[in-house]
Amino acid sequence: MSRKEFIRTAAKGAAVAGAASLTTGSASTAEKKMSAGGFKVTVKTKRLDLRHAWTISRNTSTFKEYAFVKLEKDGVFGLGEAAHNARYGESLESTVAAIEKAVPILQTCDPWKYVDVNAAVQNVCKGQTAAQAGIDIALMDWLSKWLGIPLYQFWGLDPRKAPQTTFSIGIDTMEMVRQKVEEAAPYPLLKIKMGKDNDEEVLAAVRSVTQKTLRVDANEGWKNKELALRKVEWLAQNGVDLVEQPMPAHMLEETAWVKERATIPIIADESVKTSQDIPALAQAFDGINIKVDKAGGLQESLRMIWMARALGMKIMLGCMVSSSLSITAAAHLSPLTDFPDLDGNLLLARDPFQGVTVKEGWLILPDKPGLGVSGDF
Repeated sequence: MSRKEFIRTAAKGAAVAGAASLTTGSASTAEKKMSAGGFKVTVKTKRLDLRHAWTISRNTSTFKEYAFVKLEKDGVFGLGEAAHNARYGESLESTVAAIEKAVPILQTCDPWKYVDVNAAVQNVCKGQTAAQAGIDIALMDWLSKWLGIPLYQFWGLDPRKAPQTTFSIGIDTMEMVRQKVEEAAPYPLLKIKMGKDNDEEVLAAVRSVTQKTLRVDANEGWKNKELALRKVEWLAQNGVDLVEQPMPAHMLEETAWVKERATIPIIADESVKTSQDIPALAQAFDGINIKVDKAGGLQESLRMIWMARALGMKIMLGCMVSSSLSITAAAHLSPLTDFPDLDGNLLLARDPFQGVTVKEGWLILPDKPGLGVSGDF
């Protein structure tokens, strides 16, 4: 074995051990092979057109436009996507501005002190979790690429343990709902967007096409607890196995009342962003929906998983409508979750990246180094 091979082999073991606990950000064996200095940083924006108009209880969109990050060092590059969410006060402009604030940190950092790098980035990008996430995804991609291993191996995970993912059906005309359900025929689990006045009509349209198990996301659409409970129990009687965010995020007491009486799990979505939110939610929800983009990255998503598990909560792994870059990054966490919901890339008219694929609802993770994503940055 050559000296280079020995150092890389030793670094793989050190990285997996450190990543498992997230208590250390160093990998001394790897540092010996790296040049001094940090990353060359490139930021771009891309418009992503959608296959169909995407409607939830709050808004409708026909395209997304996001920032993308590239970190380069020692002939290796890492890519990240920053999928912002207006629900949390983010925009394309604020995301790009936040990433640019973090550039001096990235240009001078030691990548193997990735916990410290992440903390410094979060400090300068406060309130802009999509920017934090784009940078952290690129950093994790770079680290595992440098080691020559897939990101899931960096964390010591088995991709074969990932549960089946859902395919989401947005709010639309009943004709389009039926068409979307027909197009989703290869997927054994569907997630239906509800929360408006025509929920019964939507379910009837779906059930006219399929009898598959369903999951429902109300996106804060039901405004009082009695209505929410009636809706949840009606859905439970019609083949729905969980409901996301039935009530507005601030109505925790009312949601706890619903949870106590519901016969299917209630999952937090808009009520949770980061690990700081989780302790207050344990009495109101059976589980949380973690989205890497709103959490602030992969490292924070891991913290959320461990915290929620410690509180006995289930884990849904969600996503924004985004490219395969962001979806693949999240998919590397899927073996740790109960309910993957990673279909945002499937809603695009043209995906600029290739990565995770889905076969009969099963996530097939790339076995290439890093995220395993290729495409046009």
